[in-house]
Amino acid sequence: YGNFIDNLRIFAKGGSGGMGYPRLGGEGGRGGDVWVVAHKNMTLKQLKSKYPQKRFVAGGGANSRVSALKGPKGKDYEIPVPVGISVTDENGKVIGELNKEEDRILVAKGGLGGKLHTNFLPLKGQKRIIHLDLKVIADVGLVGFPNAGKSSLLSRISHATPVIADYAFTTLRPELGKIMYNDFKQISVADLPGLIEGAHMNKGMGHKFLKHLERTRQLLFVVDISGFRLSSVTPYRTAFETIILLTKELELYKEELQTKPALLAVNKMDLPDAQVKLDELMEQLQNPADFLHLFEKNMLPEKAVEFQHIIPISAVTGEGIEELKSCVRKSLDEEDEQGQLCIS
Repeated sequence: YGNFIDNLRIFAKGGSGGMGYPRLGGEGGRGGDVWVVAHKNMTLKQLKSKYPQKRFVAGGGANSRVSALKGPKGKDYEIPVPVGISVTDENGKVIGELNKEEDRILVAKGGLGGKLHTNFLPLKGQKRIIHLDLKVIADVGLVGFPNAGKSSLLSRISHATPVIADYAFTTLRPELGKIMYNDFKQISVADLPGLIEGAHMNKGMGHKFLKHLERTRQLLFVVDISGFRLSSVTPYRTAFETIILLTKELELYKEELQTKPALLAVNKMDLPDAQVKLDELMEQLQNPADFLHLFEKNMLPEKAVEFQHIIPISAVTGEGIEELKSCVRKSLDEEDEQGQLCIS
């Protein structure tokens, strides 16, 4: 997965409370709290290299004394993390999510200072092991098997400059790009590491890829019109089979992914015979039931994906790219309108 880090296990401890002052009834200060705070330009890799011990302890509360009977609270500790973090405890229970800059979550409380009902003895701060799990937040997530041309497409439609090469696993970490429109509207697009069959079982990049899709608003399937073959020992898949298998992988990982609006970009239309294959694919997508007997039972998804738009493109020549950009925008605008109707 390259040097990209998208989860981190850390230790957080609230500060201990300060001592009370029994003779004068003085209260010790509360221990400081530990917070996780979202920052725009932060990465988990930076956090790990800056704090290799991955231990975060807040300051202790001050003792009560004659000059200050109520001891001041201990210093809080803020852990800087990137936007898009899901915070879970050791048992996998979600504590909270940080979806925008300056979002904050309390992860370890400070202990109470010594007072009458604690016999003036302070309490220790909360100790916790927590997991920081990054999920890329984008308007559109690109879904496709390796070599479908997702990286080339991203560089065509946006200002992103992903590494592009002619081998299966080019993308080793999420790449984010932005489509810029003439009226200055921007739509963020995430190219995520290529799925392979069995990704839901964590084969290949499995869950590392699929979890990022949870936070995208829409899915853009990208398939190679000439089909796909991962290696000489794996079967060749047509464009139609590729779509069925991608759908199955999403369903097996999390059924909710299939409720997201989806578009289909049929790539590599510059190849010979592409038009003939496209006509065949369109027929298969319009009447999928007629072709499902070609699949083994366990390869079939419960529910087929209905694409809002199907756009033939070539990331190499630029064919269909403008149409794709306008379809992506139209689809997101329609979703926004429906959301507003539901609210009103």
